[in-house]
This record gives sequence, structure tokens and C-alpha cells, in this order.
Amino acid sequence: MELIREIIEVYIERADWFAELAFQHFTLAFTAILIAGVSGLVIGIVIAEREKLASVVLGIINVFYTVPAISLLGMLIPFLGIGNNTAVVALTIYALMPMVRNTCTGIRAIDKDIIEAAKGMGSTWFQILYKIKLPLAMSVIIAGLRSMVVMTISVGSIAAFIGAGGLGVAVYRGISVYNEALTFAGSILIAAMAIVCDLLLGCLEKYFKRKRRMK
Repeated sequence: MELIREIIEVYIERADWFAELAFQHFTLAFTAILIAGVSGLVIGIVIAEREKLASVVLGIINVFYTVPAISLLGMLIPFLGIGNNTAVVALTIYALMPMVRNTCTGIRAIDKDIIEAAKGMGSTWFQILYKIKLPLAMSVIIAGLRSMVVMTISVGSIAAFIGAGGLGVAVYRGISVYNEALTFAGSILIAAMAIVCDLLLGCLEKYFKRKRRMK
């Protein structure tokens, strides 16, 4: 109970500071999510029908995905320095895996007879992609997007260790000065942000699943 009281007091006393950190955290995460979302979608579409290329691309992305986040940041510092840019690049690399994998998997799971029927009716590659492949694979793609968003927001907390902003600053300072209330306050806000985003995307995923069943 004492810890809870201290956390509440920290929120009240440093409300403006936490609001600023939350905005910085959201900006960092959203930038990485946007870049990884667009590039991951494109890469997933390209490799979906190219088995050999898919193995190579997914293998490379897997290698980066297995590198600890703090180590990846350290590897990027000599090339990009410290600060937000390095954090965004590292988060983007981490976010690519679920987006590329789910896009590729979702498109490959589509019944080939549907694709052949569309080709037989004279549909172009873009029409098949836009009107058939993406709509049918959308629920799987959004599932990947959900994983990417939650992971990016969570991992974004380590950005503070290389001089970037975000709620990780509160966690880092709390650990440095042995302030449990400050550490918990930052961690709770990070978790809350990830949960809210996941719930919103979950509703979107259910919408596309219902839409697919109707079709």
C-alpha cells in the first residue's frame, strides 16, 4: 500500500514531466511502427510468392530479431550516434519481423483457386492484390501488427539508455537512484500504452475477421 501511495504521489507531483515523456515515447514508437509497418507490408507482399527469396529475407530478419535490444543499440551507436535516430532504427529493425512474417503467411494462406479465378476474369496483378489478397489476409496482417505495436512500445523503454526520450527515462532514473515508485510509475505507463493500443487493434482485427467470414 505504501508503494502504491508513493506511485500516486509521483504521478501528481510530476504530471507534466510524465506527460512529456509519454508523448516522446509515443512519437518514437509510432515512427518506428509506421516505417516498419509500410516496409514490412511491402516486403511481405514481394516474398509471398517467391519461396527462395522468402527464406533468405526471413532468415536475415530473424538474425536481427534474436539480437538483444540493448546490444543492437550498442552496435548502431558507432554509425548513428546516440539519441532518437538510433532508437528509431533499432525499433524499426525489431518491428519488421512480425509484420513481414504475417503478411507473407496471410497471403500464402489464400485459396489459390480464388486467385486463378480472378486471373481468368482478366484481373491485373494490382487488382488481385488490392481487391483479393490484402482484404483476405488483413486479419492475419493485423495480428502481426498487434504483436509489432506491443513489442515496439515495450522495447522502446530501453531508448533512454542511449540518450533518447520516452518513458524509459523514468524507469532508468528510478533504477539509478533506487526509487521504486519512479520505476513502477514509468513501467505502468508503458504497459498501459501497449495494452490500449493492443485493444484498439484487437477490435480492428475482429472487424476484418467478421468481414472475411461474410465474404
